[in-house]
Amino acid sequence: MIADRDATPPPDYGRTPLPRSFFDRPVLEVAPDLLGRTLVRNTVDGPIEVRLTEVEAYAGEIDPGSHAYRGRTRRNASMFGPPGHAYVYFIYGMWWNLNLVCGPEGKAGGVLLRGGEILSGTEQARIRRPKARRDAELAKGPARLATALAVDKALDGADVCGEDEAAPLRILTGAPVDGETVRTGPRTGVGGAGATHPWRYWIDGHPTVSPYRPHQPRNRRTRGTLGKGPAPSGSTGTTGAAGAPRGTPGTPGTPGTPGTPPQHRT
Repeated sequence: MIADRDATPPPDYGRTPLPRSFFDRPVLEVAPDLLGRTLVRNTVDGPIEVRLTEVEAYAGEIDPGSHAYRGRTRRNASMFGPPGHAYVYFIYGMWWNLNLVCGPEGKAGGVLLRGGEILSGTEQARIRRPKARRDAELAKGPARLATALAVDKALDGADVCGEDEAAPLRILTGAPVDGETVRTGPRTGVGGAGATHPWRYWIDGHPTVSPYRPHQPRNRRTRGTLGKGPAPSGSTGTTGAAGAPRGTPGTPGTPGTPGTPPQHRT
């Protein structure tokens, strides 16, 4: 630190909206760079601010784990839109998930917001997440984060780079993390050819990071038979998302791949 310099940050430190150029980059560059950034959600009950601590990258048509792997559909259209917009989808008939679109328009890419630390608006987050045993669990996992922030389909396609402070979603500079604290590993719940891609990023040791769970094929009841059998061939099982996260909130556990220490981002 420079001698005699006031170390106290100015009042507007970290309050600058991220420009669209931030998102107009390859998704594998954007995803880890989102850690530590501030997500602002303006609701009818007031604003909520979240410091992002866990994300996953999904690379569109070159990524078997992505919703856009087989091309554009009505559901994933926002992933092909301009960078710096939201992609919101419903999973398992129960949960909303929030993603941020990256890369050039016409080329799908998105970052799933998996977890964060509530900085303000904690009381309204607690109302929406009454089963959270502590504040660290309010936005721990993609479905929990979306629930705490009152995310729904109305936010699909929302611009997160606008200057309007009253916009429903905004991303601010926040406090980017040191690369030494970033860890990476396989994405939660992704099976098939995309299962081993180390495209999940998190802040090491942060209590709001959800535990890793590998892909587990979903059993489906077969008509005319008793019990449950394996999922049909080609079933995506737990996959979904701008890629393929699990929709149900996780339970407390240790982030990273079971049995191995978290890897440094490469």
